[in-house]
Amino acid sequence: MKKILHITALTLLVAILPAALSYAQEQKSPEQVKKEFYEAIEKQVERLTEQLDLEDWQVFYVDSILTHDYTALQEEFAKMSAAKMSNSDLFSDAQDKWMEQIYQSMKKVLNEKQWASYEKGGAARDKKARDKRAAKKNTKAVKK
Repeated sequence: MKKILHITALTLLVAILPAALSYAQEQKSPEQVKKEFYEAIEKQVERLTEQLDLEDWQVFYVDSILTHDYTALQEEFAKMSAAKMSNSDLFSDAQDKWMEQIYQSMKKVLNEKQWASYEKGGAARDKKARDKRAAKKNTKAVKK
């Protein structure tokens, strides 16, 4: 009987071990997450630099805007998660707030031609969606 239990336990261990190892490998360290976060911002800055033909001083401002606002958004999400908030509307509101901040900041940095290209690249569509969500939210608040 003991032999059967040992064989069963060993079989389970052999079956579970690969799954446990792959799960452990998928977990990223905080340093790795932070590195990927800044790499994503850098890629976006590079894309905007190429797409909009930014000057050096504009690249500096765009990088600063994105780094500051995305970091603030990430911190706000972390606080909400720590407070065990699970309402997705609250997370959407926070994201809309910071995306609107980025939109308004970019408007100050870009010239007219760059701004037109930026809006064509999806910023105008995103702004319209944010405004629509805000109007819907305000309509709900008035009805209550």
